[in-house]
Amino acid sequence: RVEEDLVAAVDELVAAGIVASRSEAVRRGLEQLVDRHRRETIGARISDGYRARPQSEAEVAWADESSQRMIAEEPW
Repeated sequence: RVEEDLVAAVDELVAAGIVASRSEAVRRGLEQLVDRHRRETIGARISDGYRARPQSEAEVAWADESSQRMIAEEPW
């Protein structure tokens, strides 16, 4: 069951033209929830991978060197 204040807030979104209907509001909310969960899951897997096998200095040295060269080339 949905609380009345939430229903009223959704109805305001419909009235303002932000969503076409309550159904669209629910669908968009579910899509965002699913997308956020998917992104959090992927982020956690990436973090777990780096914790299990951290990058070595040699693996990241090229990025540091490249960044330093790019900054040095800036005319500021």
